[in-house]
Amino acid sequence: MQIQKVEAIAKDYLVSEVELVYKNRVPYASRPEIKSSKDSYQLFLHYWDANKIDLQEQFKVLFLNRSNHALAIAEISCGGITGTVVDIRLILSTALKLHATVLTLCHNHPSGNLSPSIQDEKITEQIKTAAALLDIRLLDHLILSSDGYYSFADEGKI
Repeated sequence: MQIQKVEAIAKDYLVSEVELVYKNRVPYASRPEIKSSKDSYQLFLHYWDANKIDLQEQFKVLFLNRSNHALAIAEISCGGITGTVVDIRLILSTALKLHATVLTLCHNHPSGNLSPSIQDEKITEQIKTAAALLDIRLLDHLILSSDGYYSFADEGKI
């Protein structure tokens, strides 16, 4: 009788288990070091689908360790012609999983206009503030187009 009670109680308390796994397949010596916005731009461009840069807005994040060596790039969202939704929780949960301490944000403007919008400035500040609570530093936010890039850091906006 006691076993049946335990089984009945156990059914009321079922939850999913979470297992965090990070498989680093890139030796430390092979990780690119980011020393400038140009380094970030070239790395992002290498991982960007050239067929989409003028078609639809995408948002990606470069995760770095504290000596600015690249750990990973993740696509956070893919949207439409004039925008994409950025979930800050997804960025920060990925950073925590990777043990990243530095972030570089990047999105493209299919219009080709490299000037940041008010929304671009707002999301940059929100991510910077949220990341700081976790002792994660925002290094830069790049805006890409097929004609080049804009760096928030180079323009003194970080």
